[in-house]
Order: sequence, then C-alpha cells, then structure tokens
Amino acid sequence: MEDSGRGASYTVHCDDYVHVVEFSPFDSGSAASLLAYGGNQYVVVGTCRFQKEDAEVDGVEFTTLRVYHHVLRVDCLAWSPESRLDKLPQLIRFCTAAADRNLRLMTSDLQNTHEVKVMAGHTSYINQLVFEPTEGKQIASVSDDHTCRVWDLDGSEATIFRLRSPGVSVCWHPEDIFKLMVAEKKGTIRFYDLVTQQAILSLESGQSPLMSADWCLTNTIKVGAVTGSDWVIWDITRSSYPQEKRPAHVERAGTFRWSRANENLFSTTGCPGKINSQLLVHHLGHPQPVMIGSAVVGAGLSWHRSLPLCVIGGDRKLSFWMTEM
Repeated sequence: MEDSGRGASYTVHCDDYVHVVEFSPFDSGSAASLLAYGGNQYVVVGTCRFQKEDAEVDGVEFTTLRVYHHVLRVDCLAWSPESRLDKLPQLIRFCTAAADRNLRLMTSDLQNTHEVKVMAGHTSYINQLVFEPTEGKQIASVSDDHTCRVWDLDGSEATIFRLRSPGVSVCWHPEDIFKLMVAEKKGTIRFYDLVTQQAILSLESGQSPLMSADWCLTNTIKVGAVTGSDWVIWDITRSSYPQEKRPAHVERAGTFRWSRANENLFSTTGCPGKINSQLLVHHLGHPQPVMIGSAVVGAGLSWHRSLPLCVIGGDRKLSFWMTEM
C-alpha cells in the first residue's frame, strides 16, 4: 500500500485489465462495501473495508465473493438495490452492457444459483446503465443509437425515449422514482417524467461533446458534466445554463462523478487511452483541484457510498484515492 502525493492511497491487485469498476451505492446490510469490477470476459464481485472504517484494516481489505464469466468485455455495470449480504440466501444482482449491444442481468445467491437474463433492443454501443434505486425493478440504459430505454427485469422494454444525439449518461432520482435524467453528447441534458413519458426540464451546456454527466444525489438541484476539456455545474432551480464552468483537463475530459459523501465534492478524469490519465478531485469552494491523481490508463470511476474515496481501474489493479477534507 503506497500513499505518495499523486499516487493512489491504496491499490488492490487484480488478475487482468480492469475496464469498469463500481461501488454499490446501496446499503447491502454488511459493514463492508460491495464492489464489482470487470474487463475482458469476467466480472469480480467482492467487498471492501478501509482503514478509515476499521482501524484493524491495513489500508484496504478486498474479499472476493465470486468471479463471473462474461461472454464479452464488460463496457458498463450497474448495481441493483436488491443486493443483500445480511439475509440468507444472500442476493447479488447487477446489470452489465457489452459490445453486442445487449444488457445482461446477473443474479446470484453466491452458492449454486446463478442466472443471466439477456436484454436485447439497443442497436449501438451502450454508454451507461442505472437501476431504479428504491426497489430495483427497472433498469434504464442510454446508447449511441439515440435512445434511452427503460427495461423491466423480465427483459421487456417499458419505455423508449428518442434522443437527438447519442445518450451518454443516465441517472435516476433517489426518491422520486418517476424522474430520470438523460445526458446527450451534443450538450443537452433532459429530465423525463416516466408517468407522462415527457421531458419536463432541459439544461444546455453550451458546448459539445458532452462526454459524461451526473446528478448530485445528495442535493438534486445540482447537475455536473464534462464537456470538451471543461467541467460544468448547473443549479437546476436557477438557469438552464451552467452556474460554474472551469477548464479541467489539458485534453478532452472523459468522466464526471459526484461524491456520495459530500455534495460539494466531485471528480473528473481525462479520456482513457492516454498514457497517463489524470484523476482530478474538485471541491466547489476551491478554485483549484483539491487532489490530482496520476493513473496510468485508468478506466471506470466510482465513489464510495459514505467515504470521500473514489476508485478507478487500470492494468491489473484497482487504485483508490482518499480525499482528506
């Protein structure tokens, strides 16, 4: 475990290249956090404990619960709120997307039962997935095929929203289960009402390409995104144009994610594929990034559900950055 300024606070070694990594944002009934990571034909599900949570842990303790075979490389992954470790049988449920344009709903009891439900419908690359956060009975996905689709768990399409450009990000409101945020590459973010199936509000970034957007789930009037090499933040009660905008990365920015622990904390990454992709952690009260992490070809970005800590994947490792606030 190394902790040098720009290096990761903690690292966990993996057997293969990590293409996606996601902390579960939900309470699984365990003191440890559920974490899934995936890459070429595999997904690993495990639990993480950190020194900040348990003084007896040396940095980070990762315990593998199960390794899943996955037909193709995993391109994105989302956790279901139904995943529980405190009841028997235990339940692990998540959804993946891959280059065959299909979603795969994976359900396991970590013993003998393991089900895979393939959901077909998208006609191009899928960029993000999210489960309905209260009960997990639906999944939303966005794609380069200019659609956002809402799926029931049996694989049927409940709703299709036609977009005007590729769908890059999708977020579900944490309490109001009928509100969905969809971000489009050409720079527009729309909020949809799932009952009326109409757009109820739209935001404009004023520039493109918009590569990634996120809804601040601890304070839902805030939306953030990366467009070009900048980060932008809206207060949706005030204007359809951003309240704040700052250059973040030398080259194009790739991902924007709000912290789940602090509504003023967020992170951005440069586009993967550069030899050194920077991870920047920003605080709304500070003009400069509060942390700059140097990650070699990082992929995936996810925040812990209660600590100011984020993870990115890389070549045979997970890198964790703790932000001291």
